[in-house]
Amino acid sequence: MAAVPGKSQAPAPALSGTLETSVYSSPTGAFKIAVPVLPELGGKIRDTEHVVMFQDSFGIQISVGAFPQDATQRWELSTRGTKDYLIYFFGTFVMADFKRYCPQARIESAGFSPEYLDGALFSYILLPGGSMFGDQLAFGPPGSPPVAKRGNLVFVRNGFVFVVSTELAERVTEGSTYNKTPEEEDKILRKRLVDIVAKMQFTKPAPAK
Repeated sequence: MAAVPGKSQAPAPALSGTLETSVYSSPTGAFKIAVPVLPELGGKIRDTEHVVMFQDSFGIQISVGAFPQDATQRWELSTRGTKDYLIYFFGTFVMADFKRYCPQARIESAGFSPEYLDGALFSYILLPGGSMFGDQLAFGPPGSPPVAKRGNLVFVRNGFVFVVSTELAERVTEGSTYNKTPEEEDKILRKRLVDIVAKMQFTKPAPAK
């Protein structure tokens, strides 16, 4: 997902979703979100049918996935209950993707919030060498790739499983001056994830004819 050196003049790829007055709408119609990056600060938007990523040059990296539930997933939710279903979905699908991208990825901590969004899973993962801001490493020792930390929020809304993810860029970009504890990092990431969701509007799918 990082920019390719020497390709800065290439045109931005066409979006699957739509962009109008700084509001991005997903191609499935599941949600809209106020764009959290600015072109003047190197802000870029990339998407697929189910995932959109926002990134700039100053520390913002956000992805929002909206995955439609088929009959099997609806059955899993109804039989497992919200908490166990979100744990199952994150472990089976989301972590599998992270491990394909970064084989050493691991969950550092996680927690379920029953009241938020009718039940939501917060998960914080470590990605050795998997930072989107590795080229901005301030004072890291040579040959030691930074360990990125990413917060993830998983919940169900209107027949879609949403996965909102953001990297704690300061953990990489501040180098040896960075001194937050894991608990402080979790608190920062949780607030950022909640703030992202506050910018989203969810759309109920049209009833079948």
